[in-house]
Amino acid sequence: MNAMPPTEAQDRPARLTVGVVGAGRVGPALAASLQLAGHRPVAVSGVSDASVRRAADLLPDVPLVTPAEVLARADLVLLTVPDDALADLVSGLAETGAVRPGQLLVHTSGRYGTAVLDPATRAGALPLALHPAMTFTGTSVDVQRLAGCSFGVTSPDELRMAAEALVIEMGGEPEWITESARPLYHAALAIGANHLVTLVAQSMELLHDAGVQAPDRMLGPLLGAALDNALRSGDAALTGPVARGDAGTVAAHIAELRRHAPQSVAGYVAMARTTADRALDHGLLKPELAEDLLDVLADSGDGPGPAPGTSGPGSGTSGTPGTPGTPGPDGEGRGPDPDAPGPDPDGPDAPDHGPEGGDR
Repeated sequence: MNAMPPTEAQDRPARLTVGVVGAGRVGPALAASLQLAGHRPVAVSGVSDASVRRAADLLPDVPLVTPAEVLARADLVLLTVPDDALADLVSGLAETGAVRPGQLLVHTSGRYGTAVLDPATRAGALPLALHPAMTFTGTSVDVQRLAGCSFGVTSPDELRMAAEALVIEMGGEPEWITESARPLYHAALAIGANHLVTLVAQSMELLHDAGVQAPDRMLGPLLGAALDNALRSGDAALTGPVARGDAGTVAAHIAELRRHAPQSVAGYVAMARTTADRALDHGLLKPELAEDLLDVLADSGDGPGPAPGTSGPGSGTSGTPGTPGTPGPDGEGRGPDPDAPGPDPDGPDAPDHGPEGGDR
């Protein structure tokens, strides 16, 4: 349910007809949320069986049509397609005359601001970038999760009030992101959400191999507390053998991983180096213990890398911080929809994203 209190009809902004291009995991959920606020979904496009099912579940009785027909029917169009497909989709819609002057065109990509919508803007569209920092399942639970969800918003100054109103109507909270900062913003969400899923899944596999019968129950309280502490205290929440400088324990970890899960060694070593660097900067790790720890990590066979606290790439103490690469189309929490086909000229379905930042 939308967390926003109901408003009288006369207090609401003008109600809009809503269309969705790309019935991945995000578009139908956003349209359903807008429907709760009084807007009217009128058209949706999607090409896979999974997309058709999602549209039918979340937007019952809304017709499935081509992307061009979606634009012909809707005042507000949600372009919820993968990042790498967005620019070509916008150009194609503009070149074919599908874009109408005064039409609100909203994309949900974390990577892009409004510049990617320039072809449509030149045709008279009103461009908005509204990226929900949430991971999506493609089910009705997503509508409930939008309550209190932050949206990364980029818009022209004259459309800020419209962007804010739409986000609030969906139960979200707008966070204004400049055009130039969008890739960094999206990389941050990908590190926090996408990589978290990888780490948790890997940890559960290793616990299962160690004989733990219910890895999820063991990890739940631990990871919940760690996340809460990290959000409250940042680096001060660091604990464990790396932050303490227990080089012998780290060496034992690496040896066990080599025997039982060699594919996880590189990730463990990389995260241990980063953790050591941050713990040293924060005064949790003593320099003399960091030296022994570095020796262990260097002997891991994955290359020594920069010493904790030195000026190597990404060091927190000196030198130039490493620049995160632009994430792929699955973004923060987004994974490709396993049922989605390859690129389609009508606009492909979007995978889930997250914090994605939100899934598409």
